Amino acid sequence: MAIALEQLETMFESIESKSGWDTDAPLLWGYFFTDEDAGKLESVAGFLSEGGYRVVGIHEADDGSTAFLHVEKVEQHTPRSLFERNKVFDALAEQFGIASYDGMDVGPVPAERPPDGSK
Repeated sequence: MAIALEQLETMFESIESKSGWDTDAPLLWGYFFTDEDAGKLESVAGFLSEGGYRVVGIHEADDGSTAFLHVEKVEQHTPRSLFERNKVFDALAEQFGIASYDGMDVGPVPAERPPDGSK
């Protein structure tokens, strides 16, 4: 996917100016992977779960053409650390032979979830 570092820097500026979230604090980061075969995504989900990511779910597109894996973790990122995380996840998609690492989203840490990501 290769999101440029400059794009991530702009994204961080936008997060702070539009949402008011403090990007110097932990936030809830969601990460997405895709493949035609949901079974292949289950292997990635297990691997990421062992690494401390919470598996939100594997969902198929309405037309059944693509499956999406959504994992999340409370983390603190800078544009550079997120750039590096994206490179790791691109390589992970290649390692597991899935179609793609499809990117990320971010939100505030829910009140019921502590910053360390534990349940």
